[in-house]
Amino acid sequence: MNKRDLIDAISGRLGDKKTATEALNAVLDTIQSAVANGDKVAITGFGVFEKTERPARTARNPATGEPIEVKASSVPKFRPGADFKALVDGDGKKK
Repeated sequence: MNKRDLIDAISGRLGDKKTATEALNAVLDTIQSAVANGDKVAITGFGVFEKTERPARTARNPATGEPIEVKASSVPKFRPGADFKALVDGDGKKK
C-alpha cells in the first residue's frame, strides 16, 4: 500500500479525497516535524516515533574491503505498540 492507496482507503471514511489527503498530510507533517525536533510521538495502541542518534563508526566497502569512516547521524525510529504487534501476529482483533 502506498500513499495514494492510503488516501483512497481514508476517503471512504471521510467522504472525499481532498479531505483525506489534507488529513493524511497534516498527520504525517506533524509527526515528521515533532520527531525532527527531537520530540517523541506516541500513539496509544499504534506505536512510538522518535529520533535516534547513530554514533560515528568504521565500515567496510564490500567491493574492496577498504575501511570507510561513517559520520554520526540522526535517524527516525518507529517502535510498534502492543496492539499493533498483536494484530500483525494474528492474535489481536481490529477495532
